[in-house]
Amino acid sequence: MTKNLFDDLVFDKSSEKLETLIENEKVKIEKIITSGQASKKGFWYDQEWDEFVVVLEGSAQITFETKQVTLEKGDFLYIKAHERHHVSWSDPNIVTLWLAVYIKEDKN
Repeated sequence: MTKNLFDDLVFDKSSEKLETLIENEKVKIEKIITSGQASKKGFWYDQEWDEFVVVLEGSAQITFETKQVTLEKGDFLYIKAHERHHVSWSDPNIVTLWLAVYIKEDKN
């Protein structure tokens, strides 16, 4: 299967777009498109899986309990499982394209 991550980059202020590219019991890879969206007020992600995320286009900010991280085109971030965070903002003027890789720890 061949696809291009930059296909279907539609600016849509009404909602973000999530597309699972690959998923199995150990890894999930997701394409995320935002156009100014952010996490709902008071919401925190508290994920079971580690996450590696890279911004391929646009910019955004992720807030942790103790810090904020601004991501520009090409920046990436590793988020450990259960490290509470949320998306504070994504660029409201252009499409922000994220690639998220979720990694499940092997407990064996």
